[in-house]
Amino acid sequence: MTNIIKSKILLIYTGGTIGMKEDPETMALSPFEFNQILIEVPELKKIVHTIDTLSFEPPIDSSDINLDFWVDLAIKIKEEYLNYDGFVILHGTDTMSFTASALSFMINNLEKPIILTGSQLPIGKLRTDGKENLISSIEIAASRDSIGRPIVPEVCIYFDNKLFRGNRTTKFSAENFKAFFSPNYPALAESGIHIKFNKAYINYPKNWGNEIEIETSLNSSIAVIKLFPGITPDYINAVLETPNIRAVIIETFGSGNAPTSSWFISLIEKACNKGILIVNITQCLTGSVDMDAYSTGISLKKAGVIGGYDSTFEAAICKLIFLMGKYHDNKHIKDIMTTNIKGEITFN
Repeated sequence: MTNIIKSKILLIYTGGTIGMKEDPETMALSPFEFNQILIEVPELKKIVHTIDTLSFEPPIDSSDINLDFWVDLAIKIKEEYLNYDGFVILHGTDTMSFTASALSFMINNLEKPIILTGSQLPIGKLRTDGKENLISSIEIAASRDSIGRPIVPEVCIYFDNKLFRGNRTTKFSAENFKAFFSPNYPALAESGIHIKFNKAYINYPKNWGNEIEIETSLNSSIAVIKLFPGITPDYINAVLETPNIRAVIIETFGSGNAPTSSWFISLIEKACNKGILIVNITQCLTGSVDMDAYSTGISLKKAGVIGGYDSTFEAAICKLIFLMGKYHDNKHIKDIMTTNIKGEITFN
């Protein structure tokens, strides 16, 4: 019989459906006292690992997540980092991929698992997906190799039997238990009868034993343009002339294509010349931006736009928020945006 290395896990409840309970009289959903989690999920008593809980008060609806929340969460993790072997964060699903992406950039020298999870149905519901997501997330966060090192020392999202790198995920369903997927990167683990880890795709520290660092200066002076046929000059100009913006994400067609109309290219070039950083990501769920493939992409590149490769929208936003908080010079950010810093992009 294999000896299990016991781990100490901190369970952080921030809010979301998983922590809701249905009032038997009104049928309304409201957060339960999360320190009573063992009452709601008695199966946790069977886990051999030590589990402590910490709750945000009051719980935060994921639609209200903001930069201050990310900073608070990163600070809490740093404060407790030496006391625990892994962290499980319960979070609303709507912005979970944003939070996972943000944390991946904000935390340096990470050597322990930070697993975000949640549910589509409240944990008190008979058919809830919350119990499996919670229990498996704890097991993964507690998993260590034969010499005691965490098997997945990354910021991840676990949902519906699969573990994904957090900054590679996007929420694609509001209806199914399979709410998240990683369009351009393989799952890091999959749970069935056993949890199977895909170690070839997990990022490991080059040197273990470094002190965790967090970077909490963030800046969200960003605008987003999602292209569509018939988009007007007035609309594009209004976005690009928004006061105080430093960066714009353009969600383009296919592999990074956009209109070749002279007015469009002229407005984009004008914004780039003013120092606004414009990043091109694709509207497609899978695939990568290649601005050298077609004349439409080449025109954007000549105008000063940079490609976001196969980045998700969530990762691109959070990477910009992080870099703009760290650097004042957009030229420096432009170079780093095309660099893979936390496993968020793959080069063709």
